[in-house]
Amino acid sequence: MGVNLTNLFYLVTIVTFILALRYLSHPAHARRGNQIGAAGMLVAIAVTFAHKGLVSYWAIALGMLIGGGFGAVAARKVKMTAMPQMVALFNGVGGGAAALVSLAELHRILPEPGTPKVDIGIAIVLSALIGSISFAGSMIAFAKLQELIGGRPITYPGQQFVNAGLFLSCIAAGVALASGQQHEWLLWALVAGASVFGILFVLPIGGADMPVVISLLNAFTGLAAAATGFELENNVLIVSGMLVGASGTLLTMKMGQAMNRSITNVLFGAFGQVSEQAAAVAAGAGGGTVRSATSEDVAVMLAYARKVVFVPGYGLAVAQAQHDVRALADILEQKGVEVTYAIHPVAGRMPGHMNVLLAEANVPYDQLKEMDEANPEFARTDVVMVVGANDVVNPDARNNPGSPIYGMPILNVDEAQAVVVLKRSMNPGFAGIENPLFYNPKTVMLFGDAKASIVQLQQDVKAV
Repeated sequence: MGVNLTNLFYLVTIVTFILALRYLSHPAHARRGNQIGAAGMLVAIAVTFAHKGLVSYWAIALGMLIGGGFGAVAARKVKMTAMPQMVALFNGVGGGAAALVSLAELHRILPEPGTPKVDIGIAIVLSALIGSISFAGSMIAFAKLQELIGGRPITYPGQQFVNAGLFLSCIAAGVALASGQQHEWLLWALVAGASVFGILFVLPIGGADMPVVISLLNAFTGLAAAATGFELENNVLIVSGMLVGASGTLLTMKMGQAMNRSITNVLFGAFGQVSEQAAAVAAGAGGGTVRSATSEDVAVMLAYARKVVFVPGYGLAVAQAQHDVRALADILEQKGVEVTYAIHPVAGRMPGHMNVLLAEANVPYDQLKEMDEANPEFARTDVVMVVGANDVVNPDARNNPGSPIYGMPILNVDEAQAVVVLKRSMNPGFAGIENPLFYNPKTVMLFGDAKASIVQLQQDVKAV
Protein backbone atom coordinates (compact mmCIF):
# COMPACT_ATOMS: atom_id res chain seq x y z
CA MET A 1 0.00 0.00 0.00
CA GLY A 2 1.38 3.41 -1.00
CA VAL A 3 2.22 6.15 1.47
CA ASN A 4 -0.58 8.45 0.28
CA LEU A 5 -3.21 5.72 0.51
CA THR A 6 -1.93 4.71 3.95
CA ASN A 7 -2.18 8.29 5.20
CA LEU A 8 -5.68 8.58 3.72
CA PHE A 9 -6.91 5.53 5.65
CA TYR A 10 -5.14 6.76 8.77
CA LEU A 11 -7.01 10.04 8.35
CA VAL A 12 -10.27 8.05 8.31
CA THR A 13 -9.20 6.41 11.57
CA ILE A 14 -8.41 9.78 13.14
CA VAL A 15 -11.85 11.12 12.17
CA THR A 16 -13.57 8.07 13.69
CA PHE A 17 -11.67 8.57 16.97
CA ILE A 18 -12.81 12.20 17.14
CA LEU A 19 -16.41 11.18 16.39
CA ALA A 20 -16.18 8.45 19.02
CA LEU A 21 -15.23 11.01 21.66
CA ARG A 22 -18.11 13.18 20.56
CA TYR A 23 -20.62 10.34 20.94
CA LEU A 24 -19.13 9.22 24.25
CA SER A 25 -20.06 12.58 25.76
CA HIS A 26 -23.57 11.36 26.64
CA PRO A 27 -24.93 7.98 27.81
CA ALA A 28 -27.68 8.06 25.19
CA HIS A 29 -25.21 7.51 22.35
CA ALA A 30 -22.11 6.25 24.19
CA ARG A 31 -22.48 2.76 22.74
CA ARG A 32 -22.44 4.19 19.23
CA GLY A 33 -19.28 6.06 20.14
CA ASN A 34 -17.65 2.81 21.23
CA GLN A 35 -18.68 1.14 17.99
CA ILE A 36 -17.32 3.99 15.86
CA GLY A 37 -14.03 3.98 17.78
CA ALA A 38 -13.71 0.20 17.39
CA ALA A 39 -14.37 0.47 13.65
CA GLY A 40 -11.67 3.11 13.37
CA MET A 41 -9.20 0.91 15.21
CA LEU A 42 -10.03 -1.98 12.89
CA VAL A 43 -9.20 0.23 9.90
CA ALA A 44 -5.89 1.22 11.53
CA ILE A 45 -4.97 -2.42 12.16
CA ALA A 46 -5.82 -3.42 8.59
CA VAL A 47 -3.73 -0.58 7.16
CA THR A 48 -0.83 -1.51 9.44
CA PHE A 49 -0.94 -5.10 8.18
CA ALA A 50 -0.86 -3.82 4.60
CA HIS A 51 2.30 -1.80 5.31
CA LYS A 52 5.36 -3.05 3.45
CA GLY A 53 7.81 -2.46 6.28
CA LEU A 54 6.45 -5.08 8.66
CA VAL A 55 9.03 -7.60 9.87
CA SER A 56 6.82 -10.37 11.22
CA TYR A 57 3.11 -10.74 10.54
CA TRP A 58 2.95 -13.83 12.73
CA ALA A 59 4.39 -12.06 15.78
CA ILE A 60 1.85 -9.26 15.44
CA ALA A 61 -1.00 -11.71 14.89
CA LEU A 62 0.03 -13.71 17.94
CA GLY A 63 0.18 -10.56 20.07
CA MET A 64 -3.27 -9.51 18.83
CA LEU A 65 -4.66 -12.96 19.58
CA ILE A 66 -3.34 -12.95 23.14
CA GLY A 67 -4.25 -9.35 23.89
CA GLY A 68 -7.60 -9.44 22.12
CA GLY A 69 -8.53 -12.72 23.79
CA PHE A 70 -7.70 -11.38 27.22
CA GLY A 71 -9.61 -8.17 26.56
CA ALA A 72 -12.70 -10.01 25.30
CA VAL A 73 -12.76 -12.35 28.29
CA ALA A 74 -12.19 -9.49 30.74
CA ALA A 75 -14.94 -7.37 29.18
CA ARG A 76 -17.47 -10.18 29.62
CA LYS A 77 -16.33 -11.73 32.89
CA VAL A 78 -15.26 -8.77 35.03
CA LYS A 79 -18.03 -7.62 37.37
CA MET A 80 -19.12 -4.00 37.57
CA THR A 81 -17.57 -3.81 41.04
CA ALA A 82 -14.19 -4.58 39.47
CA MET A 83 -14.58 -2.24 36.48
CA PRO A 84 -12.46 0.55 38.06
CA GLN A 85 -9.66 -1.94 38.69
CA MET A 86 -9.86 -3.16 35.09
CA VAL A 87 -9.71 0.41 33.76
CA ALA A 88 -6.66 1.11 35.93
CA LEU A 89 -5.01 -2.12 34.80
CA PHE A 90 -5.64 -1.56 31.09
CA ASN A 91 -4.53 2.05 31.40
CA GLY A 92 -1.28 0.94 33.02
CA VAL A 93 -0.66 -1.61 30.26
CA GLY A 94 -0.88 1.21 27.70
CA GLY A 95 1.75 3.22 29.55
CA GLY A 96 3.98 0.17 29.91
CA ALA A 97 3.70 -0.53 26.17
CA ALA A 98 4.84 3.01 25.39
CA ALA A 99 7.87 2.59 27.65
CA LEU A 100 8.79 -0.72 25.96
CA VAL A 101 8.59 0.88 22.52
CA SER A 102 10.98 3.62 23.68
CA LEU A 103 13.49 0.96 24.77
CA ALA A 104 13.20 -0.80 21.41
CA GLU A 105 13.61 2.45 19.45
CA LEU A 106 16.71 3.48 21.39
CA HIS A 107 18.19 0.04 20.79
CA ARG A 108 17.51 0.49 17.06
CA ILE A 109 19.47 3.76 16.80
CA LEU A 110 22.35 2.65 19.03
CA PRO A 111 24.61 1.63 16.12
CA GLU A 112 25.21 5.35 15.58
CA PRO A 113 26.55 6.42 19.00
CA GLY A 114 27.33 10.04 19.68
CA THR A 115 25.14 11.31 16.84
CA PRO A 116 22.59 13.63 18.46
CA LYS A 117 19.03 12.92 17.32
CA VAL A 118 17.27 15.52 19.39
CA ASP A 119 13.78 15.04 17.91
CA ILE A 120 13.71 11.25 18.28
CA GLY A 121 15.64 11.47 21.55
CA ILE A 122 13.08 13.76 23.18
CA ALA A 123 10.23 11.52 22.00
CA ILE A 124 11.96 8.43 23.41
CA VAL A 125 12.61 10.14 26.74
CA LEU A 126 9.04 11.40 27.11
CA SER A 127 7.56 8.05 26.09
CA ALA A 128 9.74 6.19 28.60
CA LEU A 129 9.27 8.69 31.43
CA ILE A 130 5.52 9.26 31.19
CA GLY A 131 4.74 5.67 30.21
CA SER A 132 6.67 4.24 33.17
CA ILE A 133 4.99 6.61 35.63
CA SER A 134 1.58 5.70 34.21
CA PHE A 135 2.30 1.97 34.33
CA ALA A 136 3.60 1.86 37.91
CA GLY A 137 1.06 4.37 39.22
CA SER A 138 -1.82 2.49 37.61
CA MET A 139 -0.67 -0.76 39.20
CA ILE A 140 -0.78 0.90 42.64
CA ALA A 141 -4.22 2.34 41.84
CA PHE A 142 -5.32 -1.17 40.84
CA ALA A 143 -3.96 -2.59 44.11
CA LYS A 144 -5.77 0.04 46.17
CA LEU A 145 -9.07 -0.50 44.37
CA GLN A 146 -8.69 -4.27 44.62
CA GLU A 147 -7.91 -3.77 48.34
CA LEU A 148 -4.61 -5.61 47.98
CA ILE A 149 -3.18 -2.63 49.86
CA GLY A 150 -5.00 -0.20 52.13
CA GLY A 151 -7.09 2.59 50.64
CA ARG A 152 -5.87 5.13 53.18
CA PRO A 153 -2.91 7.36 52.21
CA ILE A 154 0.48 5.74 52.81
CA THR A 155 2.90 8.48 53.78
CA TYR A 156 6.42 8.70 55.18
CA PRO A 157 8.64 11.53 56.42
CA GLY A 158 10.12 13.69 53.67
CA GLN A 159 8.13 12.03 50.91
CA GLN A 160 7.86 15.20 48.83
CA PHE A 161 11.62 15.72 48.90
CA VAL A 162 12.26 12.09 47.97
CA ASN A 163 9.77 12.28 45.10
CA ALA A 164 11.20 15.56 43.86
CA GLY A 165 14.78 14.24 43.98
CA LEU A 166 13.83 11.05 42.16
CA PHE A 167 11.90 12.93 39.47
CA LEU A 168 14.77 15.38 38.89
CA SER A 169 17.15 12.44 38.55
CA CYS A 170 14.92 10.98 35.84
CA ILE A 171 14.82 14.34 34.09
CA ALA A 172 18.64 14.53 34.21
CA ALA A 173 18.92 11.08 32.63
CA GLY A 174 16.42 12.14 29.97
CA VAL A 175 18.33 15.33 29.15
CA ALA A 176 21.55 13.31 28.77
CA LEU A 177 19.82 10.90 26.37
CA ALA A 178 18.20 13.63 24.30
CA SER A 179 21.50 15.50 23.98
CA GLY A 180 23.18 12.50 22.32
CA GLN A 181 24.42 10.29 25.15
CA GLN A 182 22.86 7.21 23.59
CA HIS A 183 23.65 4.66 26.28
CA GLU A 184 21.00 2.03 26.80
CA TRP A 185 21.67 1.82 30.53
CA LEU A 186 20.63 5.47 30.85
CA LEU A 187 17.18 4.68 29.48
CA TRP A 188 16.87 1.60 31.69
CA ALA A 189 17.77 3.79 34.68
CA LEU A 190 15.17 6.36 33.58
CA VAL A 191 12.47 3.67 33.23
CA ALA A 192 13.33 2.17 36.63
CA GLY A 193 13.42 5.57 38.35
CA ALA A 194 10.16 6.69 36.73
CA SER A 195 8.48 3.43 37.77
CA VAL A 196 9.57 3.91 41.39
CA PHE A 197 8.36 7.51 41.19
CA GLY A 198 4.98 6.32 39.89
CA ILE A 199 4.64 4.00 42.89
CA LEU A 200 5.65 6.67 45.42
CA PHE A 201 3.45 9.20 43.62
CA VAL A 202 0.20 7.21 44.03
CA LEU A 203 0.80 5.57 47.44
CA PRO A 204 0.09 8.78 49.44
CA ILE A 205 -3.22 9.36 47.61
CA GLY A 206 -6.30 8.15 49.47
CA GLY A 207 -8.79 5.71 48.01
CA ALA A 208 -11.52 8.36 47.84
CA ASP A 209 -9.45 10.23 45.26
CA MET A 210 -8.90 7.21 43.00
CA PRO A 211 -11.40 8.45 40.33
CA VAL A 212 -9.28 11.57 39.87
CA VAL A 213 -6.04 9.58 39.88
CA ILE A 214 -7.38 7.14 37.26
CA SER A 215 -8.35 9.97 34.90
CA LEU A 216 -4.98 11.69 35.43
CA LEU A 217 -3.03 8.48 34.75
CA ASN A 218 -5.20 7.99 31.68
CA ALA A 219 -4.05 11.40 30.46
CA PHE A 220 -0.44 10.36 31.13
CA THR A 221 -0.88 7.23 29.03
CA GLY A 222 -2.30 9.31 26.18
CA LEU A 223 0.71 11.63 26.24
CA ALA A 224 3.07 8.65 26.31
CA ALA A 225 1.27 7.17 23.29
CA ALA A 226 1.56 10.49 21.44
CA ALA A 227 5.31 10.58 22.12
CA THR A 228 5.51 7.00 20.83
CA GLY A 229 3.79 8.20 17.65
CA PHE A 230 6.60 10.71 17.10
CA GLU A 231 9.16 7.92 17.58
CA LEU A 232 7.44 5.69 15.02
CA GLU A 233 6.35 8.58 12.75
CA ASN A 234 2.76 7.36 13.01
CA ASN A 235 0.08 10.04 12.75
CA VAL A 236 -2.67 7.85 14.22
CA LEU A 237 -0.70 7.32 17.44
CA ILE A 238 0.12 11.02 17.69
CA VAL A 239 -3.47 12.21 17.25
CA SER A 240 -5.15 9.46 19.28
CA GLY A 241 -2.62 9.90 22.09
CA MET A 242 -3.25 13.63 22.22
CA LEU A 243 -7.01 13.06 22.19
CA VAL A 244 -6.69 10.75 25.20
CA GLY A 245 -4.28 13.13 26.91
CA ALA A 246 -6.50 16.17 26.37
CA SER A 247 -9.75 14.44 27.35
CA GLY A 248 -8.13 12.83 30.42
CA THR A 249 -6.73 16.18 31.53
CA LEU A 250 -10.09 17.90 31.06
CA LEU A 251 -11.86 15.13 32.98
CA THR A 252 -9.30 15.40 35.80
CA MET A 253 -9.92 19.15 36.08
CA LYS A 254 -13.69 18.70 36.05
CA MET A 255 -13.54 16.07 38.78
CA GLY A 256 -11.36 18.36 40.87
CA GLN A 257 -14.00 21.06 40.45
CA ALA A 258 -16.70 18.56 41.45
CA MET A 259 -14.86 18.09 44.77
CA ASN A 260 -14.00 21.81 45.06
CA ARG A 261 -10.36 20.86 45.42
CA SER A 262 -7.31 21.72 43.37
CA ILE A 263 -5.48 18.92 41.59
CA THR A 264 -2.45 19.77 43.73
CA ASN A 265 -4.48 19.10 46.87
CA VAL A 266 -5.73 15.78 45.46
CA LEU A 267 -2.23 14.61 44.54
CA PHE A 268 -0.31 15.90 47.54
CA GLY A 269 -2.90 16.41 50.29
CA ALA A 270 -2.98 12.82 51.62
CA PHE A 271 -6.77 13.06 51.77
CA GLY A 272 -8.36 10.42 53.97
CA GLN A 273 -6.26 10.77 57.12
CA VAL A 274 -8.98 11.81 59.54
CA SER A 275 -8.34 12.72 63.13
CA GLU A 276 -10.35 11.01 65.86
CA GLN A 277 -11.71 14.37 67.01
CA ALA A 278 -13.01 15.26 63.54
CA ALA A 279 -14.53 11.81 63.18
CA ALA A 280 -16.29 12.11 66.52
CA VAL A 281 -17.81 15.45 65.54
CA ALA A 282 -18.92 14.06 62.19
CA ALA A 283 -20.40 11.00 63.85
CA GLY A 284 -22.93 13.07 65.72
CA ALA A 285 -21.24 13.41 69.09
CA GLY A 286 -23.81 16.08 69.90
CA GLY A 287 -26.38 13.42 70.77
CA GLY A 288 -27.81 12.31 67.42
CA THR A 289 -29.39 8.87 67.14
CA VAL A 290 -29.85 6.48 64.27
CA ARG A 291 -33.36 5.37 63.34
CA SER A 292 -33.75 2.04 61.56
CA ALA A 293 -36.81 1.02 59.57
CA THR A 294 -38.31 -2.18 58.24
CA SER A 295 -38.90 -2.93 54.58
CA GLU A 296 -42.65 -2.58 55.13
CA ASP A 297 -42.21 0.91 56.59
CA VAL A 298 -40.09 2.05 53.63
CA ALA A 299 -42.51 0.47 51.14
CA VAL A 300 -45.36 2.59 52.50
CA MET A 301 -43.21 5.73 52.20
CA LEU A 302 -42.37 4.91 48.59
CA ALA A 303 -45.84 3.84 47.47
CA TYR A 304 -47.50 7.03 48.69
CA ALA A 305 -44.78 9.41 47.47
CA ARG A 306 -45.21 11.71 44.50
CA LYS A 307 -41.52 11.96 43.67
CA VAL A 308 -38.72 9.51 44.52
CA VAL A 309 -35.03 10.03 43.75
CA PHE A 310 -32.50 7.19 43.81
CA VAL A 311 -28.91 8.15 44.68
CA PRO A 312 -26.54 5.34 43.65
CA GLY A 313 -23.06 4.79 45.07
CA TYR A 314 -20.34 2.19 45.04
CA GLY A 315 -22.40 -0.02 47.36
CA LEU A 316 -24.90 -0.45 44.52
CA ALA A 317 -22.11 -1.88 42.36
CA VAL A 318 -20.92 -4.14 45.18
CA ALA A 319 -24.41 -5.58 45.61
CA GLN A 320 -24.97 -5.86 41.83
CA ALA A 321 -28.39 -4.39 42.50
CA GLN A 322 -28.77 -2.02 39.52
CA HIS A 323 -31.31 -4.25 37.75
CA ASP A 324 -33.32 -4.61 40.95
CA VAL A 325 -33.36 -0.84 41.47
CA ARG A 326 -34.67 -0.43 37.93
CA ALA A 327 -37.36 -3.05 38.63
CA LEU A 328 -38.39 -1.23 41.83
CA ALA A 329 -38.53 2.06 39.91
CA ASP A 330 -40.81 0.45 37.31
CA ILE A 331 -43.19 -0.69 40.07
CA LEU A 332 -43.26 2.81 41.54
CA GLU A 333 -43.93 4.38 38.14
CA GLN A 334 -46.88 2.02 37.65
CA LYS A 335 -48.29 3.50 40.85
CA GLY A 336 -47.89 7.03 39.43
CA VAL A 337 -44.67 7.95 41.27
CA GLU A 338 -42.17 10.16 39.46
CA VAL A 339 -38.73 8.51 39.61
CA THR A 340 -35.30 9.98 38.79
CA TYR A 341 -31.66 9.16 39.61
CA ALA A 342 -29.23 11.74 41.01
CA ILE A 343 -25.62 11.19 39.87
CA HIS A 344 -22.64 12.76 41.62
CA PRO A 345 -19.57 13.24 39.37
CA VAL A 346 -17.25 11.31 41.70
CA ALA A 347 -19.66 8.63 42.93
CA GLY A 348 -18.11 5.20 42.62
CA ARG A 349 -14.44 4.53 42.02
CA MET A 350 -13.91 5.68 38.47
CA PRO A 351 -15.23 8.54 36.32
CA GLY A 352 -18.77 7.80 35.12
CA HIS A 353 -19.04 4.62 37.20
CA MET A 354 -22.69 5.16 38.14
CA ASN A 355 -23.70 6.13 34.60
CA VAL A 356 -22.21 2.90 33.26
CA LEU A 357 -23.84 0.89 36.04
CA LEU A 358 -27.33 2.26 35.38
CA ALA A 359 -26.92 2.08 31.61
CA GLU A 360 -26.27 -1.64 32.03
CA ALA A 361 -29.72 -1.89 33.66
CA ASN A 362 -31.27 0.08 30.76
CA VAL A 363 -32.37 2.96 32.97
CA PRO A 364 -33.88 5.65 30.68
CA TYR A 365 -31.25 8.31 30.05
CA ASP A 366 -33.65 11.18 30.65
CA GLN A 367 -34.07 9.96 34.25
CA LEU A 368 -30.33 10.38 34.99
CA LYS A 369 -29.80 13.79 36.55
CA GLU A 370 -26.34 15.21 37.10
CA MET A 371 -25.63 17.01 40.38
CA ASP A 372 -26.38 20.55 39.15
CA GLU A 373 -29.71 19.41 37.73
CA ALA A 374 -30.64 17.18 40.66
CA ASN A 375 -29.94 19.49 43.60
CA PRO A 376 -32.74 22.03 42.95
CA GLU A 377 -35.24 19.14 42.87
CA PHE A 378 -34.55 17.69 46.32
CA ALA A 379 -36.67 20.29 48.10
CA ARG A 380 -39.78 19.00 46.29
CA THR A 381 -38.81 15.33 46.63
CA ASP A 382 -40.82 13.16 49.00
CA VAL A 383 -38.33 10.30 49.43
CA VAL A 384 -34.64 9.96 48.55
CA MET A 385 -33.27 6.40 48.39
CA VAL A 386 -29.52 6.45 49.02
CA VAL A 387 -28.25 3.10 47.77
CA GLY A 388 -24.63 2.53 48.73
CA ALA A 389 -23.56 6.19 48.59
CA ASN A 390 -21.85 7.90 51.50
CA ASP A 391 -19.32 10.70 51.04
CA VAL A 392 -21.18 12.35 48.14
CA VAL A 393 -24.24 12.96 50.38
CA ASN A 394 -22.33 13.97 53.52
CA PRO A 395 -23.66 17.34 54.85
CA ASP A 396 -20.31 17.98 56.57
CA ALA A 397 -19.03 19.04 53.18
CA ARG A 398 -21.42 21.98 53.50
CA ASN A 399 -21.64 22.60 57.25
CA ASN A 400 -18.45 21.51 59.02
CA PRO A 401 -15.31 23.61 58.30
CA GLY A 402 -13.26 21.04 60.22
CA SER A 403 -14.18 18.19 57.87
CA PRO A 404 -11.61 17.03 55.28
CA ILE A 405 -14.33 17.22 52.60
CA TYR A 406 -15.55 20.71 53.57
CA GLY A 407 -16.34 22.71 50.44
CA MET A 408 -16.93 19.69 48.20
CA PRO A 409 -20.21 20.02 46.29
CA ILE A 410 -22.57 17.23 47.34
CA LEU A 411 -26.03 15.97 46.50
CA ASN A 412 -28.28 17.87 48.93
CA VAL A 413 -30.42 14.87 49.85
CA ASP A 414 -31.06 16.23 53.35
CA GLU A 415 -33.35 18.86 51.80
CA ALA A 416 -35.88 16.15 50.85
CA GLN A 417 -38.92 15.36 52.99
CA ALA A 418 -37.50 11.94 53.92
CA VAL A 419 -34.26 10.04 53.32
CA VAL A 420 -33.85 6.25 53.29
CA VAL A 421 -30.28 4.96 53.43
CA LEU A 422 -29.61 1.37 52.37
CA LYS A 423 -26.43 0.25 54.08
CA ARG A 424 -24.90 -2.92 55.48
CA SER A 425 -23.62 -1.28 58.65
CA MET A 426 -22.62 2.05 60.15
CA ASN A 427 -19.07 1.79 58.81
CA PRO A 428 -17.80 5.02 57.19
CA GLY A 429 -17.41 5.37 53.43
CA PHE A 430 -14.32 4.93 51.28
CA ALA A 431 -12.92 8.26 52.47
CA GLY A 432 -13.08 7.03 56.07
CA ILE A 433 -15.31 9.92 57.22
CA GLU A 434 -18.45 9.53 59.32
CA ASN A 435 -21.69 10.91 57.89
CA PRO A 436 -24.05 13.02 60.06
CA LEU A 437 -26.81 12.46 57.51
CA PHE A 438 -27.40 9.10 59.18
CA TYR A 439 -28.32 10.92 62.42
CA ASN A 440 -30.67 13.41 60.75
CA PRO A 441 -34.28 13.12 62.09
CA LYS A 442 -35.46 12.89 58.46
CA THR A 443 -33.30 9.83 57.83
CA VAL A 444 -34.12 6.16 58.38
CA MET A 445 -31.64 3.34 57.84
CA LEU A 446 -32.59 0.12 56.06
CA PHE A 447 -29.77 -2.21 57.08
CA GLY A 448 -28.79 -5.27 55.04
CA ASP A 449 -27.53 -6.28 51.64
CA ALA A 450 -28.77 -3.71 49.11
CA LYS A 451 -29.87 -6.32 46.57
CA ALA A 452 -31.84 -8.35 49.10
CA SER A 453 -33.40 -5.19 50.58
CA ILE A 454 -34.52 -3.88 47.20
CA VAL A 455 -35.97 -7.25 46.15
CA GLN A 456 -37.95 -7.29 49.39
CA LEU A 457 -39.07 -3.70 48.77
CA GLN A 458 -40.44 -4.71 45.37
CA GLN A 459 -42.73 -7.25 47.00
CA ASP A 460 -43.77 -4.91 49.82
CA VAL A 461 -44.52 -2.00 47.47
CA LYS A 462 -46.71 -4.24 45.33
CA ALA A 463 -48.61 -5.25 48.46
CA VAL A 464 -49.38 -1.65 49.50
